[in-house]
Amino acid sequence: MLIAGVDEVGRGPLVGDVVTAAVILDPNNPIAGLTDSKKLSAKRREALAIEIREKALAWCVARATPAEIDDINIFQATMLAMTRAVEGLPLAADEALIDGNKVPKLNIPARAIVKGDASEPAIGAASILAKVARDAEMVELHQRHPQYGFDKHKGYPTAEHLARLSEFGPIDEHRRSFKPVRLALGLQA
Repeated sequence: MLIAGVDEVGRGPLVGDVVTAAVILDPNNPIAGLTDSKKLSAKRREALAIEIREKALAWCVARATPAEIDDINIFQATMLAMTRAVEGLPLAADEALIDGNKVPKLNIPARAIVKGDASEPAIGAASILAKVARDAEMVELHQRHPQYGFDKHKGYPTAEHLARLSEFGPIDEHRRSFKPVRLALGLQA
């Protein structure tokens, strides 16, 4: 039975895509150290991401854009990105294990597991691939817009990001439906 672990990164940031991944691990080719990506150093995550891409039976990274987030809300956009990740797998999974307490609409059985990224290796692997992909996108966005400091805060609403947003205003990649961005646009008192 092929089990896909699914997780997301980037629901809370004010900028960029919400990124998800689905991973089907190879039981005959185990990977040591798979866990919640937030519990790993960036260097360890990047090393594990390479190993996951090499050893997994299948994997897919998918996303929902800021425009989609603004159009359908962050929760629905996360579910959409998860569906895209599972449907994008080059092998069809028999079941999906989803980190959290909600399951997206899939054409296979799925179960939600709270803190699944720490307890289910396939979800941990998905967590790592999604985090590495989104962090790389934030570094690339930083190269185009260094005044915001995306390489440090990864788009989360830190004091630094809020100050830069207030000073420079939003860029196209900012999520206009998020209150701090709306305030920076003068759309909300």
